[in-house]
Amino acid sequence: MTKVTRYPPGEIIIWLFIMAELLVFGLFFAAYAITRIDNIELFELYQQNLDTTAALYNTIALLSSSYFVIRSVIAIKADEQKNAYRWMILAVVAGLVFIVIKTGEFSHHIDNDITLSTNTFYMFYLSLAFFHYLHVILGLVILSVLAYNLNKGTYSSKNCSSVETGASYWHMVDLVWLILFPLVYVM
Repeated sequence: MTKVTRYPPGEIIIWLFIMAELLVFGLFFAAYAITRIDNIELFELYQQNLDTTAALYNTIALLSSSYFVIRSVIAIKADEQKNAYRWMILAVVAGLVFIVIKTGEFSHHIDNDITLSTNTFYMFYLSLAFFHYLHVILGLVILSVLAYNLNKGTYSSKNCSSVETGASYWHMVDLVWLILFPLVYVM
């Protein structure tokens, strides 16, 4: 008997939440892009002060974390609970790397008296980056709970919807970063 895979993976409520979150981020990105058009010199000047190396490392950390989440989902669907747990722990560790690097960036800005009121560019940059940062923290809480439950043996191939739901949220966080990184750091 062939197992039927549900689409989309996870619970439908997470997809409604993801769509709402993507809408909010999309509006934020559009406001950034429109404001940038009227302030190109300002945005380009202060954009040069951002740490693109740190942002690149953060991109690698999030992409790696998403890969580990995928491996965890694949493992639990194969009833490999220990492997699913190990992959999820690696996902959390990679996500924590993002948090450490981004916290360092925020600390650098605070040390240099850069705030939301410094100028229009920093208002957008800090708002977007911190909003995403909060989503990463929430995602790490979700992944940590999943790792805990994977370690306890809560999930199996017949009961993996929660793992898929958490994975879907984490991939949304990753997707947002893949738009934020070139938009704010590179463009």
